[in-house]
Parts: sequence; structure tokens; C-alpha cells
Amino acid sequence: MNLFQGRSVFLTGHTGFKGSWLALWLHRLGAKVHGFALAPLTPSLFEDARVAEVLASHTLGDVRDFAALHASIKRARPEIIFHLAAQSLVRPSYSTPRETFETNAMGTVNLLEAIRQTGGVRVCQIITSDKCYENREWIYAYRESDPLGGADPYSASKAAAELAAATYRRSFFPPEKLIDHGTSVATCRAGNVIGGGDWAEDRIMPDCIRALQKDESIVVRNAAAIRPWQHVLEPLSGYLTLAARQLEGGPEFADAFNFGPAAFGHVTVKELVQRIIAAWGGGTWHAAELGARRHEAHTLKLDITKATNVLRWKPVYSIETAITESVRWYKERHARPRGLGARELCLAQIADYEKLSPLTS
Repeated sequence: MNLFQGRSVFLTGHTGFKGSWLALWLHRLGAKVHGFALAPLTPSLFEDARVAEVLASHTLGDVRDFAALHASIKRARPEIIFHLAAQSLVRPSYSTPRETFETNAMGTVNLLEAIRQTGGVRVCQIITSDKCYENREWIYAYRESDPLGGADPYSASKAAAELAAATYRRSFFPPEKLIDHGTSVATCRAGNVIGGGDWAEDRIMPDCIRALQKDESIVVRNAAAIRPWQHVLEPLSGYLTLAARQLEGGPEFADAFNFGPAAFGHVTVKELVQRIIAAWGGGTWHAAELGARRHEAHTLKLDITKATNVLRWKPVYSIETAITESVRWYKERHARPRGLGARELCLAQIADYEKLSPLTS
């Protein structure tokens, strides 16, 4: 049974990279998708894939504006909310620390308060980040019970969002009283996402593609840094799986969950870039010149045991498949004169993924 068919689903951040993919997937599953977000950047997957055409409503707004967010949720009357709106990059957070905290921390508070005042929401997922953990630079993968924190504004703001969600869950939506209030609040901590249609500045996959398309050498920062790389469909499948479990009920699903790759997905930036070049069919890279550097964690791994055991979710792509599918999207989208449409490429990859990890059973 498809649990999303005909349900009203509200997405914040639907004009972003992950939000666009999720909106297309939810529409494919038959949901009535309502979006609330800032205007998309240019270029963007949202515009390229004509995502607005599949939405039940498309509202441009800022999650820092409580009144606008609250009014949009009341109009949509959603059963399910995915909160993806965020300032999502580490390095820019040093330039705009106040905006980063206002968006990521207070934006989350605004959403939770709007849910509390509106009522009727059965499922709420706050999408944070693997960087919400207090990074100890250890070799072990972080578990949901490990301390939260952050040395940079982005990481700390995501930890703050987690704390806000936990506070609202304990104070207003306690899992043990789910049958009384009816709202299941969970947080999702995903790894470093790659995939077709990402054109953000300062992210490794789009940086690589831009350079390769111009036949330029890829500039790589922190080549030895280890990250939990995963294709965009992997964490999205985790969010959808968790949402389905939340709809079915059970206090154990109103909690924090990691969604990351299997152990083989934790590789260095250098190895990722080399594999992207191999999948592209050629190219070169060089390390960025040393200069004034902001702090960025060296080693970051996620433990997904909880999602595997509690949700029966697991990633299905190897790191090779994640890279191959990502590169294939860009190459097929921009092939001349036979380039496929962005929406068609996304839906085809979603359909292929569903064969490996069905979400509606």
C-alpha cells in the first residue's frame, strides 16, 4: 500500500537540490505537495526540472518569517511535513553567521511552533546534517546518542536545530503520549549528498562537473578529508521510509536517525574526485593553494545501525554506483543534440532506485 497517495505533504526548502528531488518523488507517489521556500538560485534543478508544475501550491517565503510560514501551513493543512529549508554550506556560514543561525535554528523553531499552533500534522521531520555532532576527529562513526556541537557556525546551527526539535518533542509532542496529541517529530541526519542537478557553489560534485565541462583542472580543498558520501536518493529514501513508519504509529519513530552510506562510502575527497574523473572519462585535479583556512572537520563518519534495525532501511548504492549515476545524469542532461529533460532524468533514476528499495510496500 502506498501511504503517501492523496496525502497533503508540506516541504520547506523545496526549491533547493534535495527539496526538488523529494518533491518529484512525492508527486510520483501520489502526494499533494505544497512548497515553501526562497526563490531558487540560477541555475537550479527546481527550474530545470520544472518542479513547480507538479506542486499543489508553491509559496516563496523565508522560514525566518513566522507569520508567513504559519499562514502557508494553515492553508496547506498537511499531514506530513519535511523541513529542508536551510543555509546549507559550511564555509559561507563564516561570512553570514547570524543569518545561518536565524535560518537553521530559529527557522526550525518557527516551523515547530507553527505546527503546535495549527494542529493536524501527523508527521514532522526536521532534516539537519551529519555535521550536527561534536566532531572529535575520531575514526569511529557517530551514533545518534553522541554529543551534539560544532566548531563552525553551520555545524553549531544544525546542532541547535536538533536541540530545538528535541525540546519541542519533549515539551509538546512527547512520544509516549503520541495517541493523545497525534504528532510524531523526528530529526534526520544525512551524510554528504551527491547527485544530478546540483549546481551549488562550494560543493564537490558541482565543482567537479563545472571544471570537467570546461576541460579545466578541478580545484580540491581538504583532499585527505573523509566524508560519508551518498547519492541523493539514499537519504531521501530514508526520510520516506521513516515518514511511512511514523504514519503507521509507534513512539520509537519519533526520534533522531542517521541516514548515511555503508562503510565503503566513507572515502576521502581525493578518492571521490578521482572516481568522478574516471566516470567522466578523463580530467585532472589539483590541490587548492594554501591560505587562510576556516576550520573544517577532517574525519566524519555516520553509524546507521539504528535506521537499519528500527526502520529496516539500508542504503542500496555502492560508492561507485552513486558516482556513476550522478555523472550519468549530468552527461545525459547536457548531451547535444539529444539531451534528456531534467525531470525525465530524475524520474527515471527514481524508478530505477525503487526497483532496488521499494518504499510503498
